[in-house]
This record gives sequence, structure tokens and C-alpha cells, in this order.
Amino acid sequence: MSMEGVENVELHAGHHEVVQWLGLTFNLDTLIATWVTMAIVILITVLATRGRKLVPVGLQNIVESILEGLEGQLAPNLGRHWPMVSSLLFTFFLFIFVGNELGLMPTFKALTSPTSDINTTIALALCSTLVVWVMGIKVKGLSYFNHFVQPYKALLILNIFEEIAKPVTLAFRLFGNIVAGEILLEVLYNLPWFVPVPWIWIAFSLFIGIIQAFIFTVLTASYLGMALSEEH
Repeated sequence: MSMEGVENVELHAGHHEVVQWLGLTFNLDTLIATWVTMAIVILITVLATRGRKLVPVGLQNIVESILEGLEGQLAPNLGRHWPMVSSLLFTFFLFIFVGNELGLMPTFKALTSPTSDINTTIALALCSTLVVWVMGIKVKGLSYFNHFVQPYKALLILNIFEEIAKPVTLAFRLFGNIVAGEILLEVLYNLPWFVPVPWIWIAFSLFIGIIQAFIFTVLTASYLGMALSEEH
């Protein structure tokens, strides 16, 4: 490929294969990537929990190390409420991490990351917000919503905007970072043959995928901690 060809390369990251069904529009590539992500997460959890040993080895050891590291970071924010939401937070992390890597690793070039679709990240962010509300009501009852008029009733509008901003920032932060990584990788993959494979950037993309999954999970845990705290 010539340098002129590189300049004219068509980028597909951020664009989706659209299908219509019953008057509804679906991003087919996102649906496929989402199902692949779910299958990988289920496979990992099944293999890691099958034949568990007191002294973990192999995949069980890797998964337990990741979950223990997450627990060390997230549990302090939630205190006694941690057991109620730990499984959900672990699921958020594993799904987002695996989904991020589908489009960022060369092995999965045929697939896009489901998190490079704004519809997916908005859905995840709305799920995060819904969980915060449900857990807040479960622990505090309808008095949970008193925080909208605290510390002063005059701050009602500002607090509502803050509540809306939480899922919006969660969604666009994750979407922006992943789709930007896919676009850059697509450009690098189409460089002339004599340019070495960008392994450093691939390793960096792996790191970005982990960090973005971690940030989303930590922020969700932080919102839950604020919602469930006695001072909230």
C-alpha cells in the first residue's frame, strides 16, 4: 500500500452495519459483538469456578486475583452494603473489559467493540444509574430522594442536572476512548507493509481497555457509596 493509499483508507470504526426489523433499526455488528462478549464472560466464569481449589491455580487464580484487587478498591466505598452489589460490579467490569478488547486487539479485527457503539455505553450507564436508585430506595425507602433538596431546597434543579450528568459522562467517556482507539488502530493496520506492526500501541490499547472498565466500575461504586451512605 502506498502512502497515498494510506491517506485514502476508508475507516469503519464508529460506523455500523444497520438492519431494519419490524420498523426498528439495529446495529448488527454491535449485537454480534455483544453476544460474543457475553459468551466469553460466561466461559471465563464457568472455567474459573469449575473444580475450584483451596489454593487457586491457572484461570481460577487469575480471576480471583482480579476480583480481589477490585474488592480492595471498591469495598471501602460501600462498607456493609458491599455484598449486595459485589456481583453486579464484577459483572460490569468483566463485560466492559472483554468488550473493549474485542475491537482493540489484532486477534479480533473482524469484530468491533460493543462499547464503541454509543447505544451500548448509554445502556450500561442507564443500568448503573438504575441500580443506584434501586439500591438507594431498598436501603432508605423513598427518603432516598431527599438528597435532591439537600443541603438546600433551592438546589433542586442543580441536583437534578447533576443526576442527569452522571450517566451522560459515564456513557460518553467510555464510548469516546474506545472508538478513538479503534480508529487509530485501523489507521495503523493500513500503514505500508514496511512499517512494523504497532505492538507497543496494541499493548497500550490493552491497558486502555482495562483502565476504562475499571473507571466505569469505580464510578458506579462511588455513586452507590454516596447513595447508600447515612450522610447522603
